Amino acid sequence: MTALIYIGAALAEIAGCFAFWAWLRMGKAPLWLVPGIACLILFAWLLTRVDSDAAGRAYAAYGGIYICASLLWLWSVEGIRPDRWDVGGAALCLIGTCVILLGPRAA
Repeated sequence: MTALIYIGAALAEIAGCFAFWAWLRMGKAPLWLVPGIACLILFAWLLTRVDSDAAGRAYAAYGGIYICASLLWLWSVEGIRPDRWDVGGAALCLIGTCVILLGPRAA
């Protein structure tokens, strides 16, 4: 369930931030901010649903998922194919996410 929550949070955060990008950088109407703000609220709410004993650990593990989702957004929405450096960096971040999520914890 944690992976699904992270994926949902990443999509909500990227969509919310993209709405602001579209308004400020692409000249879209300020009405783009309404769904953008709603997406950012959804993002914050979703992160609180992660089963973790510490917010900082949940956010740190989320970082790798966010990076991968951002590259998928780059490719699918913006039409720019990630290069080998993007893919390698994302793989490194996912390894870090796994270490954070799956590492043994002292009792």
